[in-house]
Amino acid sequence: MKLEAGWVPVALSSSIEIGTSAGAVVEGNEIVVWRDNSGKIHVWEDRCPHRGMRMSFGFVRGDHIACLYHGWQYDTAGQCRHIPAHPTLEVPQTIKVPTYSAEEKFGMVWATSVTDAALPNIDAAEVTPARSLYVDCPQETVRAALDALGMTPLAEDAGILSHNGDRLLLALQRVSPVRTALHIVILGSPDVHGGAGQKHYAHWAESLRFRLENPDVAEIA
Repeated sequence: MKLEAGWVPVALSSSIEIGTSAGAVVEGNEIVVWRDNSGKIHVWEDRCPHRGMRMSFGFVRGDHIACLYHGWQYDTAGQCRHIPAHPTLEVPQTIKVPTYSAEEKFGMVWATSVTDAALPNIDAAEVTPARSLYVDCPQETVRAALDALGMTPLAEDAGILSHNGDRLLLALQRVSPVRTALHIVILGSPDVHGGAGQKHYAHWAESLRFRLENPDVAEIA
C-alpha cells in the first residue's frame, strides 16, 4: 500500500528509541522515522529542503531534528527554526520538510498521508516485538506465502498468524516492486513472550526469508 492510500507499517516501535532516527522506504519513497525527547514519533520525507541530504543521517536534539550537512534544525511540524550559518535570521515559513501522519499501535509505527484512514483493529492489550526484516521478493509473494501458512487478513498489509500456540501480527511494507519489509510482533505480554520467544521468532523470520528468496530449496514450515 502507498502512503497516499492508507496506513503503512514502517518500523517496530521498539527499534526507534528516544532521540534517534532511522530511514525507511515505502514504494520507492524515502522517509525518516524519528522520536523526539518526549517520546513522540514522527514520520517525514527523508530530505532536507536545503541540499537534499537525508534527515535520517542527522541528529535529534530535544524536540528538533537537525540535518547532518549544515545543521539546519526543524521542529516537530517540519518547520525549519534555526540555520547555524545565519543565527539571527528569521527563517522563512516556506522552508519546511513534508510530513506524514504517524501513529503507534500494536508495537508498530504506522504512517499515512490520508486524513481519514483507519488502522486495523485487533484485540491485543500487550505485544512483544519480535523482528523486522527485508525480503528480496515482491509483497504479493510474501503475502501469498503467509496466507498459505494460515494468516488471517486484517487489512491489505497486515494479518494474524497462529503458530506454535502463539498469535503473531504480521505487517508488510512495500519497499519496491521486488523488495518487502516484514514487521512481526507477538500478541501477548513481554513477561510471557520476551527472551526465548523473541529469539524463536527472530530465527523463524530468518528461515521464512531464506525460503522466500530460495523457493526451490524447501517449503516454508
